[in-house]
Amino acid sequence: MLRFVIVALIVLAAWALVLNTIRVVRGMSIDWTGVAFMVGFVALAFYLRHVSGMG
Repeated sequence: MLRFVIVALIVLAAWALVLNTIRVVRGMSIDWTGVAFMVGFVALAFYLRHVSGMG
């Protein structure tokens, strides 16, 4: 029962953090091209690591 309460509190805190982050991001002016490049670069790095086994 204690584990359930702890997990529920962690999930609740994560949900509040996500909602707060979304609220802050909506008010900001973000360069989505740079964000997409960063995400693509990280995805490509993981893909190449998976394919080549290096890194």
